[in-house]
Amino acid sequence: MSTSTSLSVFTSDLRLSDNPVLRGATRSAERVVPLFVVDRGLAGTGFAVPNRVAFLADALADLDAGLRERGGRLVVRRGDAVAEILRAARQADADEVHIAGGVSGYATRREQRLREALEADGRRLRVHGAVVTAVEPGEVTPAGKDHFAVFTPYFRAWQRTGVRTALTAPRTVSVPSGLRSEPVAAVTSLAPGSPSPGLPEGGETAGRRRVRSWWRSGLGDYADRQDDLAGDATSRLSPYLHFGCLSPMELVQRARKAGGAGADAFVRQLAWRDFHHQVLAARPDAAHADYRPRGDRWRHDEAEIAAWKAGRTGYPLVDAGMRQLRHEGWMHNRARLLVASFLTKTLYQDWRIGARHFLDLLVDGDLANNQLNWQWAAGTGTDTRPNRVLNPLAQARRFDPDGTYVRRWVPELAEVTGSGVHTPWRLPKAERDRLDYPGPIVDLQEGLARFRHARG
Repeated sequence: MSTSTSLSVFTSDLRLSDNPVLRGATRSAERVVPLFVVDRGLAGTGFAVPNRVAFLADALADLDAGLRERGGRLVVRRGDAVAEILRAARQADADEVHIAGGVSGYATRREQRLREALEADGRRLRVHGAVVTAVEPGEVTPAGKDHFAVFTPYFRAWQRTGVRTALTAPRTVSVPSGLRSEPVAAVTSLAPGSPSPGLPEGGETAGRRRVRSWWRSGLGDYADRQDDLAGDATSRLSPYLHFGCLSPMELVQRARKAGGAGADAFVRQLAWRDFHHQVLAARPDAAHADYRPRGDRWRHDEAEIAAWKAGRTGYPLVDAGMRQLRHEGWMHNRARLLVASFLTKTLYQDWRIGARHFLDLLVDGDLANNQLNWQWAAGTGTDTRPNRVLNPLAQARRFDPDGTYVRRWVPELAEVTGSGVHTPWRLPKAERDRLDYPGPIVDLQEGLARFRHARG
């Protein structure tokens, strides 16, 4: 008597809890091959950078450990994703392959290739939605259009949309014997190099530990403190959401059950994530082309770009954010908005330069959220006020009034007292000369006038 087998292909869903892909595979067959392919095709997509690969290695090791606790193991292959999935399906004699749906051009092309290859081989592909988002892209649409272009009406419709019940992790996973596997650490071959020193630990176990801690200490105050730069009161869950170590749908359910202003504000952030995924699903070229062209003739000044990347613009709050990014592979969301506005509007440099730099360093470097947040900041995306400019001094007064965030990340200014840390160029000359810190690379009013003139 034959035993049915299916493949559960892990991509951006590196978890056991609430994973429709894994659950679909275990329900459709007696045996399951949990498969991850170290996809050489990723090398050309910009995904494979040291920070994300290091986090991915942690996540895969944790996933493998969780599967072994349930009697299974993770099978790791290296090569072209479609070829390796097909090879594993043949070796295990699997009837079905289960995978999560994606929205990037790369993910959709991979899915189409995989479907054609499996069908030609007499096998079926099952694509599962609402795995990497709480609500599937395309499920919430306005009348007569394929996606919402403005967040607020999307959020109202998103709030009315029901979400599925969270799935428990399977108690046992029976994996066919005899399937070869690369070591989990093979993934590090994607991006040789050292990750940032302050990188968080990857994996579902670390992610759920972070959820428990922040749920107790941060969720209730989130509405009031989410922009508090010094307080560092955000959830820091974005890397775990990006790699699917946590289920966004499960977090939405848990937050709604908790209730309160903080939980509501947190759910709204999860909805923003879904919003960007539905925009990119409908407009894949928004990853590199202006969603709403403004006729920009971007400047290109290599010295200014280098100063921005290095956190040496002379504006301490901007520089603090850029240095946090380099050290942690992560940046506070309020700082992300500020440094993006500074590059694209105060310096009037192309948003794609900033988006690429973020993708080079961010652990949570998600194509949909990164590119569309940059377009929002540049005024070429979904922002209904495309010409708004964030003033770093006004932002400092509101979100880092005591300068604590700046002193944490710009040690040259650690001894500057009071709010003067935000305007070191105004210090007495003798004190200023002792600082190894540059003057402002641009006058804010001149930058604002230049931007307004360019945008017309």
